[in-house]
Amino acid sequence: MDVNDFDFYLPETLIAQNPLPDRTSSRLLVLDKRTGEVEHRTFTDLKRYLKAGDTIVLNDTRVIPARLFGVKEGTGAHIEVLLLKPLGEDRWETLVRPGKRVKPGTRIVFGDGLLIAECEESTDVGGRVVRFEYDGIFNELLDQLGEMPLPPYIKAQLEDNERYQTVYAKHRGSAAAPTAGLHFTEEYLEELKAMDVNLAFVTLHVGLGTFRPVSVDTVEEHEMHSEFYTLTEENARIINETKTNGGRIIAVGTTSCRTLETIGRKYGGKLVAEEGWTSIFIYPGYEFSVIDGLVTNFHLPKSTLVMLVSALAGRENILRAYDEAVRQEYRFFSFGDAMLIL
Repeated sequence: MDVNDFDFYLPETLIAQNPLPDRTSSRLLVLDKRTGEVEHRTFTDLKRYLKAGDTIVLNDTRVIPARLFGVKEGTGAHIEVLLLKPLGEDRWETLVRPGKRVKPGTRIVFGDGLLIAECEESTDVGGRVVRFEYDGIFNELLDQLGEMPLPPYIKAQLEDNERYQTVYAKHRGSAAAPTAGLHFTEEYLEELKAMDVNLAFVTLHVGLGTFRPVSVDTVEEHEMHSEFYTLTEENARIINETKTNGGRIIAVGTTSCRTLETIGRKYGGKLVAEEGWTSIFIYPGYEFSVIDGLVTNFHLPKSTLVMLVSALAGRENILRAYDEAVRQEYRFFSFGDAMLIL
Protein backbone atom coordinates (compact mmCIF):
# COMPACT_ATOMS: atom_id res chain seq x y z
CA MET A 1 0.00 0.00 0.00
CA ASP A 2 1.14 3.51 -0.81
CA VAL A 3 1.65 5.75 2.23
CA ASN A 4 0.08 8.61 0.25
CA ASP A 5 -3.21 6.69 0.28
CA PHE A 6 -3.54 7.83 3.90
CA ASP A 7 -3.03 11.53 3.24
CA PHE A 8 -5.71 14.17 3.71
CA TYR A 9 -6.02 17.94 3.79
CA LEU A 10 -5.73 19.45 7.25
CA PRO A 11 -5.64 23.22 7.85
CA GLU A 12 -3.10 24.15 10.49
CA THR A 13 -5.77 26.22 12.24
CA LEU A 14 -7.54 23.00 13.30
CA ILE A 15 -4.57 21.73 15.34
CA ALA A 16 -5.67 22.22 18.95
CA GLN A 17 -3.11 24.19 20.94
CA ASN A 18 -4.75 24.06 24.37
CA PRO A 19 -6.97 21.64 26.26
CA LEU A 20 -10.57 22.66 26.80
CA PRO A 21 -11.43 23.88 30.33
CA ASP A 22 -13.72 20.87 30.83
CA ARG A 23 -12.27 17.56 29.67
CA THR A 24 -15.65 16.11 28.67
CA SER A 25 -16.77 19.15 26.64
CA SER A 26 -15.00 18.09 23.46
CA ARG A 27 -16.93 17.03 20.41
CA LEU A 28 -17.41 13.39 19.46
CA LEU A 29 -17.71 12.13 15.90
CA VAL A 30 -19.35 8.69 15.88
CA LEU A 31 -18.45 6.48 12.92
CA ASP A 32 -20.32 3.29 12.02
CA LYS A 33 -17.56 1.10 10.59
CA ARG A 34 -20.04 -1.02 8.61
CA THR A 35 -21.95 1.75 6.84
CA GLY A 36 -19.51 4.66 7.04
CA GLU A 37 -22.27 6.89 8.44
CA VAL A 38 -21.24 9.57 10.94
CA GLU A 39 -23.02 11.38 13.75
CA HIS A 40 -21.92 14.58 15.45
CA ARG A 41 -22.14 14.47 19.24
CA THR A 42 -20.38 15.76 22.33
CA PHE A 43 -18.10 13.52 24.37
CA THR A 44 -20.64 13.10 27.18
CA ASP A 45 -22.86 11.34 24.62
CA LEU A 46 -20.42 8.42 24.65
CA LYS A 47 -22.56 6.68 27.26
CA ARG A 48 -25.44 6.57 24.77
CA TYR A 49 -23.42 4.11 22.72
CA LEU A 50 -22.32 1.89 25.60
CA LYS A 51 -24.37 -0.90 27.15
CA ALA A 52 -24.37 -2.66 30.50
CA GLY A 53 -21.79 -5.43 30.30
CA ASP A 54 -19.48 -3.59 27.89
CA THR A 55 -15.90 -2.93 28.99
CA ILE A 56 -13.85 0.11 28.15
CA VAL A 57 -10.10 -0.42 28.35
CA LEU A 58 -7.90 2.50 29.41
CA ASN A 59 -4.12 2.93 29.34
CA ASP A 60 -3.01 4.02 32.82
CA THR A 61 0.53 5.02 31.89
CA ARG A 62 1.81 8.31 33.29
CA VAL A 63 3.87 10.79 31.27
CA ILE A 64 7.23 11.63 32.80
CA PRO A 65 8.85 15.10 32.47
CA ALA A 66 11.07 13.59 29.82
CA ARG A 67 12.46 16.74 28.17
CA LEU A 68 15.75 17.93 29.66
CA PHE A 69 17.76 21.02 28.76
CA GLY A 70 21.48 21.00 29.50
CA VAL A 71 24.85 22.18 28.31
CA LYS A 72 27.72 20.31 26.74
CA GLU A 73 30.56 19.88 29.18
CA GLY A 74 33.59 21.90 28.14
CA THR A 75 31.87 24.14 25.57
CA GLY A 76 28.60 25.23 27.21
CA ALA A 77 26.66 24.50 24.00
CA HIS A 78 22.94 24.05 24.67
CA ILE A 79 21.64 20.49 24.26
CA GLU A 80 18.08 19.17 24.51
CA VAL A 81 17.59 15.54 25.55
CA LEU A 82 14.28 13.68 25.28
CA LEU A 83 14.05 10.42 27.24
CA LEU A 84 12.44 7.62 25.24
CA LYS A 85 13.11 4.24 26.82
CA PRO A 86 14.86 3.07 30.01
CA LEU A 87 17.48 0.41 29.29
CA GLY A 88 18.42 -0.35 32.89
CA GLU A 89 21.41 0.62 35.03
CA ASP A 90 20.74 4.35 34.50
CA ARG A 91 20.97 3.97 30.70
CA TRP A 92 18.30 5.50 28.44
CA GLU A 93 17.53 5.60 24.77
CA THR A 94 17.07 9.28 23.92
CA LEU A 95 16.67 11.83 21.19
CA VAL A 96 19.09 14.77 21.34
CA ARG A 97 19.10 18.14 19.58
CA PRO A 98 21.28 19.20 17.91
CA GLY A 99 22.52 15.68 17.36
CA LYS A 100 25.71 16.75 15.59
CA ARG A 101 27.02 18.10 18.90
CA VAL A 102 26.60 14.81 20.73
CA LYS A 103 28.99 11.97 19.92
CA PRO A 104 30.03 8.97 22.03
CA GLY A 105 31.91 10.34 25.03
CA THR A 106 30.09 13.68 25.06
CA ARG A 107 28.94 14.68 28.53
CA ILE A 108 25.85 16.86 29.09
CA VAL A 109 25.28 18.71 32.35
CA PHE A 110 21.83 19.50 33.76
CA GLY A 111 20.93 21.69 36.71
CA ASP A 112 24.47 22.88 37.48
CA GLY A 113 25.67 19.30 37.83
CA LEU A 114 22.73 17.72 39.66
CA LEU A 115 22.42 15.35 36.71
CA ILE A 116 25.02 14.41 34.08
CA ALA A 117 24.50 12.30 30.96
CA GLU A 118 27.33 10.68 29.02
CA CYS A 119 26.64 9.55 25.46
CA GLU A 120 27.60 5.91 24.99
CA GLU A 121 26.47 5.23 21.43
CA SER A 122 24.32 6.36 18.52
CA THR A 123 21.19 4.42 17.56
CA ASP A 124 20.00 3.48 14.10
CA VAL A 125 17.32 6.18 14.00
CA GLY A 126 19.40 9.18 14.94
CA GLY A 127 19.00 8.83 18.70
CA ARG A 128 21.58 8.36 21.43
CA VAL A 129 22.05 5.95 24.30
CA VAL A 130 23.18 7.84 27.39
CA ARG A 131 24.14 6.86 30.93
CA PHE A 132 23.16 9.19 33.77
CA GLU A 133 25.25 10.09 36.79
CA TYR A 134 23.63 11.63 39.90
CA ASP A 135 23.29 11.57 43.65
CA GLY A 136 19.86 10.90 45.10
CA ILE A 137 16.71 9.57 43.40
CA PHE A 138 16.50 9.82 39.61
CA ASN A 139 12.73 10.38 39.42
CA GLU A 140 12.94 13.22 41.94
CA LEU A 141 15.68 14.89 39.90
CA LEU A 142 13.62 14.39 36.75
CA ASP A 143 10.61 16.06 38.38
CA GLN A 144 12.88 18.94 39.39
CA LEU A 145 14.74 19.43 36.11
CA GLY A 146 12.53 17.98 33.37
CA GLU A 147 9.68 19.46 31.35
CA MET A 148 6.55 17.83 29.97
CA PRO A 149 7.31 16.52 26.43
CA LEU A 150 4.48 18.14 24.48
CA PRO A 151 4.32 17.22 20.78
CA PRO A 152 6.11 19.64 18.41
CA TYR A 153 2.85 20.76 16.78
CA ILE A 154 1.72 22.27 20.11
CA LYS A 155 3.29 25.71 20.30
CA ALA A 156 1.33 27.05 23.29
CA GLN A 157 2.70 26.83 26.82
CA LEU A 158 0.83 24.36 29.01
CA GLU A 159 -0.29 26.07 32.22
CA ASP A 160 -1.07 22.87 34.13
CA ASN A 161 1.02 19.76 33.43
CA GLU A 162 -1.78 17.55 34.75
CA ARG A 163 -3.84 18.43 31.66
CA TYR A 164 -1.37 16.31 29.67
CA GLN A 165 -2.11 13.39 32.01
CA THR A 166 -5.24 11.24 32.13
CA VAL A 167 -7.11 11.40 35.45
CA TYR A 168 -6.29 7.70 35.94
CA ALA A 169 -2.58 7.97 35.08
CA LYS A 170 -0.69 5.72 37.47
CA HIS A 171 2.50 4.08 36.19
CA ARG A 172 5.33 6.42 35.19
CA GLY A 173 7.10 5.79 31.93
CA SER A 174 5.60 7.50 28.87
CA ALA A 175 7.21 10.07 26.61
CA ALA A 176 3.75 11.06 25.32
CA ALA A 177 0.22 10.92 26.68
CA PRO A 178 -2.39 8.35 25.58
CA THR A 179 -4.47 11.31 24.44
CA ALA A 180 -7.84 9.63 23.83
CA GLY A 181 -8.06 9.23 27.58
CA LEU A 182 -7.70 12.96 28.22
CA HIS A 183 -11.45 13.38 27.61
CA PHE A 184 -12.46 11.44 30.72
CA THR A 185 -13.04 12.86 34.19
CA GLU A 186 -13.32 10.82 37.38
CA GLU A 187 -16.98 11.81 37.58
CA TYR A 188 -17.71 10.60 34.05
CA LEU A 189 -15.99 7.28 34.69
CA GLU A 190 -18.21 6.88 37.76
CA GLU A 191 -21.27 7.54 35.57
CA LEU A 192 -20.18 4.72 33.25
CA LYS A 193 -19.63 2.36 36.16
CA ALA A 194 -23.14 3.21 37.43
CA MET A 195 -24.42 1.97 34.06
CA ASP A 196 -22.65 -1.36 34.70
CA VAL A 197 -20.02 -0.56 32.10
CA ASN A 198 -16.79 -2.20 33.25
CA LEU A 199 -13.45 -0.41 33.41
CA ALA A 200 -10.28 -2.34 32.67
CA PHE A 201 -6.72 -1.05 32.48
CA VAL A 202 -3.62 -1.84 30.51
CA THR A 203 -0.27 -0.10 30.78
CA LEU A 204 1.67 0.77 27.65
CA HIS A 205 4.46 3.28 28.01
CA VAL A 206 4.11 5.42 24.91
CA GLY A 207 7.31 6.14 23.01
CA LEU A 208 7.76 8.56 20.17
CA GLY A 209 7.86 5.64 17.76
CA THR A 210 4.07 5.64 17.78
CA PHE A 211 4.11 9.18 16.39
CA ARG A 212 7.28 8.98 14.29
CA PRO A 213 6.61 10.09 10.70
CA VAL A 214 6.46 7.34 8.12
CA SER A 215 9.51 7.97 5.95
CA VAL A 216 9.11 5.08 3.51
CA ASP A 217 6.96 4.99 0.38
CA THR A 218 5.01 1.83 1.10
CA VAL A 219 3.21 1.01 4.33
CA GLU A 220 4.64 -2.49 4.62
CA GLU A 221 8.22 -1.15 4.77
CA HIS A 222 7.64 0.89 7.93
CA GLU A 223 8.97 -0.51 11.23
CA MET A 224 7.49 0.48 14.58
CA HIS A 225 9.61 1.11 17.67
CA SER A 226 8.98 -1.27 20.54
CA GLU A 227 7.08 -0.11 23.63
CA PHE A 228 6.73 -1.79 27.02
CA TYR A 229 3.30 -3.06 28.11
CA THR A 230 1.74 -4.77 31.12
CA LEU A 231 -1.61 -6.49 31.62
CA THR A 232 -2.52 -7.78 35.08
CA GLU A 233 -4.42 -10.96 35.84
CA GLU A 234 -7.41 -9.03 37.21
CA ASN A 235 -7.76 -6.87 34.10
CA ALA A 236 -7.32 -9.87 31.80
CA ARG A 237 -10.14 -11.59 33.73
CA ILE A 238 -12.49 -8.59 33.31
CA ILE A 239 -11.91 -8.50 29.55
CA ASN A 240 -12.25 -12.27 29.08
CA GLU A 241 -15.47 -12.41 31.10
CA THR A 242 -16.89 -9.52 29.07
CA LYS A 243 -16.32 -11.40 25.84
CA THR A 244 -17.69 -14.64 27.31
CA ASN A 245 -20.84 -12.82 28.43
CA GLY A 246 -21.40 -11.18 25.05
CA GLY A 247 -20.25 -7.70 25.99
CA ARG A 248 -18.12 -5.49 23.80
CA ILE A 249 -14.51 -4.43 24.31
CA ILE A 250 -14.04 -0.73 23.57
CA ALA A 251 -10.41 0.35 23.61
CA VAL A 252 -9.72 3.93 24.65
CA GLY A 253 -6.87 5.02 22.42
CA THR A 254 -4.64 3.32 19.92
CA THR A 255 -2.18 2.39 22.68
CA SER A 256 -4.82 0.35 24.53
CA CYS A 257 -5.83 -1.20 21.22
CA ARG A 258 -2.26 -2.17 20.34
CA THR A 259 -1.68 -3.71 23.77
CA LEU A 260 -4.86 -5.81 23.63
CA GLU A 261 -4.19 -6.95 20.09
CA THR A 262 -0.54 -7.79 20.87
CA ILE A 263 -1.66 -10.22 23.56
CA GLY A 264 -4.89 -11.42 22.01
CA ARG A 265 -3.43 -12.46 18.68
CA LYS A 266 -1.07 -14.84 20.53
CA TYR A 267 -3.90 -16.66 22.28
CA GLY A 268 -6.77 -16.73 19.82
CA GLY A 269 -8.46 -13.60 21.16
CA LYS A 270 -8.07 -14.53 24.83
CA LEU A 271 -6.23 -12.22 27.22
CA VAL A 272 -3.61 -13.48 29.67
CA ALA A 273 -1.61 -11.58 32.24
CA GLU A 274 1.79 -10.73 30.82
CA GLU A 275 4.30 -7.98 30.22
CA GLY A 276 6.75 -7.41 27.41
CA TRP A 277 7.64 -5.26 24.44
CA THR A 278 5.42 -4.73 21.43
CA SER A 279 6.17 -3.31 18.01
CA ILE A 280 2.82 -4.33 16.52
CA PHE A 281 1.92 -2.34 13.40
CA ILE A 282 -1.79 -2.40 12.56
CA TYR A 283 -2.82 -1.33 9.06
CA PRO A 284 -5.57 -2.34 6.59
CA GLY A 285 -5.71 -6.08 6.16
CA TYR A 286 -5.19 -6.72 9.87
CA GLU A 287 -7.86 -8.91 11.50
CA PHE A 288 -8.73 -7.74 15.01
CA SER A 289 -8.88 -10.45 17.65
CA VAL A 290 -9.99 -8.53 20.75
CA ILE A 291 -11.54 -5.08 20.31
CA ASP A 292 -15.03 -4.29 19.06
CA GLY A 293 -14.73 -0.51 19.07
CA LEU A 294 -12.35 2.35 19.66
CA VAL A 295 -12.39 5.80 21.22
CA THR A 296 -9.64 7.83 19.62
CA ASN A 297 -8.57 11.34 18.67
CA PHE A 298 -8.00 12.67 15.14
CA HIS A 299 -4.52 11.85 13.88
CA LEU A 300 -1.85 13.21 11.59
CA PRO A 301 -2.03 12.62 7.82
CA LYS A 302 -0.04 9.59 6.64
CA SER A 303 0.59 8.47 10.23
CA THR A 304 0.59 4.91 11.55
CA LEU A 305 -2.38 5.93 13.71
CA VAL A 306 -4.50 6.82 10.68
CA MET A 307 -3.50 3.44 9.27
CA LEU A 308 -4.66 1.71 12.47
CA VAL A 309 -8.12 3.31 12.47
CA SER A 310 -8.35 2.57 8.74
CA ALA A 311 -7.74 -1.11 9.53
CA LEU A 312 -10.68 -1.01 11.93
CA ALA A 313 -13.18 1.05 9.95
CA GLY A 314 -11.93 0.95 6.37
CA ARG A 315 -9.68 3.51 4.68
CA GLU A 316 -12.46 5.07 2.64
CA ASN A 317 -14.73 5.42 5.67
CA ILE A 318 -11.96 7.03 7.70
CA LEU A 319 -10.94 9.49 5.00
CA ARG A 320 -14.57 10.51 4.43
CA ALA A 321 -15.05 10.94 8.18
CA TYR A 322 -11.87 13.01 8.43
CA ASP A 323 -12.99 15.21 5.52
CA GLU A 324 -16.27 15.74 7.34
CA ALA A 325 -14.40 16.56 10.56
CA VAL A 326 -12.37 19.17 8.68
CA ARG A 327 -15.51 20.69 7.17
CA GLN A 328 -17.15 20.80 10.61
CA GLU A 329 -13.94 22.29 12.09
CA TYR A 330 -13.26 19.60 14.65
CA ARG A 331 -10.10 20.11 16.73
CA PHE A 332 -7.28 17.74 15.81
CA PHE A 333 -4.47 15.86 17.59
CA SER A 334 -3.54 15.60 21.28
CA PHE A 335 -5.82 18.30 22.75
CA GLY A 336 -8.45 17.90 20.07
CA ASP A 337 -11.85 16.27 19.74
CA ALA A 338 -12.67 12.58 19.80
CA MET A 339 -13.99 9.88 17.49
CA LEU A 340 -15.91 6.75 18.43
CA ILE A 341 -15.69 3.83 15.98
CA LEU A 342 -18.31 1.10 16.45
